Amino acid sequence: MHLAGAGQAETPAALAAAYAREAGAPPSAERGQQFFTTRHGAEWACASCHGAVPVQAGRHAATGRTIAALAPAANPARLTDPAKVEKWLGRNCKDVAGRACSAQEKADVLTWLNTLQP
Repeated sequence: MHLAGAGQAETPAALAAAYAREAGAPPSAERGQQFFTTRHGAEWACASCHGAVPVQAGRHAATGRTIAALAPAANPARLTDPAKVEKWLGRNCKDVAGRACSAQEKADVLTWLNTLQP
């Protein structure tokens, strides 16, 4: 996907909207939460490292490395660079789902993350 302004600061909500436009359907925070907390045939869920409600720092399940809070309300710098978001989603979707995530899944997860408050 080529997000407008790739490499420039965006809001997480704007990035979610861009993925939703690509998917051709409105995003769902409920589906995003379900995707984030569910294992998809792989060993991990997103929540395995980021926590079920990622408003605090998480810990990588394999390396033990601390991961900064993922929710934008808890970490305003997170999910603002389109290129980094696409790279993060690409790597983590393969780890969690064993495949690339669809634009709809990306929109749903980002939409849910935008609803979280610390």
